[in-house]
Amino acid sequence: MAGARIMAGADDMTSVWAASGDLAVGQTLQADDLTAARVRFADAADQQRYLTADDELPADLTLTRPLAQGELVPAGALGEAAADDTVSVSIAVPAEHVPTGLARGSRVDVWVIGEDRRSRAAAELVLADVVILDAPVVTDSFASATTRQLVLAVPEAEEESLAAVLAASGDDRVRVVGRG
Repeated sequence: MAGARIMAGADDMTSVWAASGDLAVGQTLQADDLTAARVRFADAADQQRYLTADDELPADLTLTRPLAQGELVPAGALGEAAADDTVSVSIAVPAEHVPTGLARGSRVDVWVIGEDRRSRAAAELVLADVVILDAPVVTDSFASATTRQLVLAVPEAEEESLAAVLAASGDDRVRVVGRG
């Protein structure tokens, strides 16, 4: 009798998609971004909230919120790819000025310090609430140990601000502030 109960319980397992690594907002899901996870839902309604691994993934699914590695993929976190109105830009920031914990999907404000280093130059917010597309650690990139590369998704409408950030990045005048 106990064996029958165990076997019946095994039949209750459902295979759903989970994130195979950290996934960022706006990222279009690819097959290698996902892994199948076997789980048991206490309520059938809970199961409906997730994508089952048995179903074929629709093309052009985009994340509407970040997912951590191993997190089950809720259907509510997916949307259709929108027209992308951002450009990807890589900046170098002194490693000591990058908040710990920043990773792909993090949101940051980008500040630029004025050019006059002799006086107490004020910092100016030039990009607010932008998404980090990539933030490789020094061991994952060819960057020096003194700088940290951040790849940002900058709205195309922020062309002037982007120019200021790029100019300041080469002069060690960029600072990022993590949000949330």
